[in-house]
Formats: sequence, structure tokens, C-alpha cells
Amino acid sequence: MSGDVLILPGELDELMRSEPVVLIDTRDPGQFAEAHIPRAVNVRDVFTYLATSSAGGLAALRDKFAEAFGNAGLSGTETAIIYEQSMESGFGQSCRGYVLLRYLGYPKIRVLHGGFAAWSAAGLPVSAGIETPAAKRFPSPSEPGRILVDVEAMKLALADKRIVKLDVRDVDEWIGESSSPYGKDYCPRKGRIPGAVWVEWYRMMKPTPAGQMFKSPAEILAECATVGITPETPVIIYCFKGARASNTFVALEEAGIRNVSIYFGSWNEWSRDPSLPIETGAPYQKAA
Repeated sequence: MSGDVLILPGELDELMRSEPVVLIDTRDPGQFAEAHIPRAVNVRDVFTYLATSSAGGLAALRDKFAEAFGNAGLSGTETAIIYEQSMESGFGQSCRGYVLLRYLGYPKIRVLHGGFAAWSAAGLPVSAGIETPAAKRFPSPSEPGRILVDVEAMKLALADKRIVKLDVRDVDEWIGESSSPYGKDYCPRKGRIPGAVWVEWYRMMKPTPAGQMFKSPAEILAECATVGITPETPVIIYCFKGARASNTFVALEEAGIRNVSIYFGSWNEWSRDPSLPIETGAPYQKAA
């Protein structure tokens, strides 16, 4: 990978010795209490928060996470390190934290490649102690980052064939058998956004002795080429609530695809508005 976002366990261990770091653990509180990287702070809402992309919804998201990350000890001078259990077990939640911080304009963000599993596999120290960090004033960006698109921009993108609408959900969601990872009927409608193409998010990773890791840039570009994505292609990614899309976002950016954004409301928002079009039936069905 390019090294801009992902950090390996050994590199993180060295970084923690040389500069201020705030470790954000996105796992559930039970996992966190059992064992975590020393001095880490548990911010579970990185995974659980369901966002909408209306003006009010995005304002609420900004307020929510500016407070949460400030309470975790981020002031703008520290490097934020986000991690989950492993890259495939948390539906991309560490990358969701990365995207949230990018949207909020935070200057220094890294994702622990391989997550807590890779840290443990490297034999690095873990802790069960709970620390309460000193809250800090989270920096206010002059304007939110352009990493996210709202529902209106997504509607406009449907008519623009230059923009690839990339669905990265699990296969049962893509073919319309399930509405979400939370249950088949969690959302009122099943299907996909019209004109979307599909690359299941797992395909951006491969097994290693330390667990699932992102593929090389060349391998990721090869996966993207199967649905017509090149480094110059504008891409909007969606999933159910932005976690798996965030995982794919990191993969595509690290591979050198230059114009990538996320429809963060994703299927959770789109499927609940009956005025928005959806596509059902067998995908890629040939015309008679």
C-alpha cells in the first residue's frame, strides 16, 4: 500500500514511542474490557451510529463525533489511530472511523492494518485497564470535508454515467434477498440503487498469517477493472451504513484511485424513502 493511511503493528509501536498518539478502539465494550492496546479509548459509536445525509443529519453527525473524539483526547496535535478486531470482522468499522475523522477535517489519521488481531499476533503488549483520557477541544474545520455525498448528490449521480456507483454489500443484499446485515427485513425495501455495479468488500482483502489484510494496489486495481473503474474514474461507494464502504474507500484511495467519495446514508437511508428508485430482480439480467 502507499503508506499514507494504513500502519502496521510494529510501525505503530514505534510511533507511540516518538509522538503523541490517541488510540481509538471501535470494538464492543466487552471485547475492549477483555484486552486492548494500552492507553486505547473505546468509542463504539464509530460503528453503531446510523447517519442520514440531510443537512440536519450531517450536522448531528458532526456534533456527535466532534464531541466523542474530543472526549477521547484529540485536539489536532495528536495522531489518531483507529482499529477494530480484524479487517473483516468489524464490517470495516475502523475505516469508518477514518472516514468520519476525514469528514471532520482532522489532520493526522491512521488505520491499524490488521486490527487488534494483528497487534496481538505480533506479540505486542495488551492491557485490560480502563483509562479515562483528559477531554480536549476537538478542532473545528472551516467547512466539512468533501469525502461524503448526500442523498441529493446521489440522486443526481444516477443520471451521470461517468460516475460509477459502487455497491460493496454482501451478496445476499446485492441480489435483494436481505435488506441489511442486521436482518433480512430490517429495512422496508430490498434491492440496490439503480445502475450500481458490485464488488463485494471482502474482495479488496486477502488472508495472511496475521489475518485479513488489504491486497496490493495492483490487485485492488485489477478488482476495480472488472466493473470499469480506473484510477481516473469518479466513484461513489455505498453499503448499508457506510462501514464496508469506508473499508473499500481506504482500499481504493491507497491504490491510487483519485476521485472517490461515499454515500454515507447508504441503503439504510435510501431504502426508507419510497420516493427513491430501487432496482430489484436478478442483477445484470440480459434483455430479452
